Amino acid sequence: MFRVVDDSMRPTLGAGDGLLALRWGDPQRGQLRVFRDPRRSSRWLVKRVGEVFSSGHRTIFEARSDNPRAPGSADSHEFGWVSAKDSYRVVWTVRSRPRRGTEPGR
Repeated sequence: MFRVVDDSMRPTLGAGDGLLALRWGDPQRGQLRVFRDPRRSSRWLVKRVGEVFSSGHRTIFEARSDNPRAPGSADSHEFGWVSAKDSYRVVWTVRSRPRRGTEPGR
C-alpha cells in the first residue's frame, strides 16, 4: 500500500490518494507502476508506463508523469528508464476526496 504525496500524476491521482500495488506482471504501456526513486532509494514514485524494452530476462520501462510541470515532478526524462524487476503494478486506487468538478451536481 502506498499514498500519493504530490501532484505529478494529476488528474489521475492526487495528493492523499491511496494505492494498492502488487509485484505482478510485466509492465504494459499505460499502466501505473510504483518503484523506488532511482536517485533516492528511500522515496517511492508512481508513474505511467511509456515505452517498454525487454532483453532476455531484463525488462526496463520509461516512467512518465501525467503532470510533468507539477512542482517536484520527475520522470524518465530526468533519471532514465527504470528496471521492472522491483516495480509494483497499481491495481486499486482510493480517492482521498472528490476532484474539483466531479462532485455530484456539477
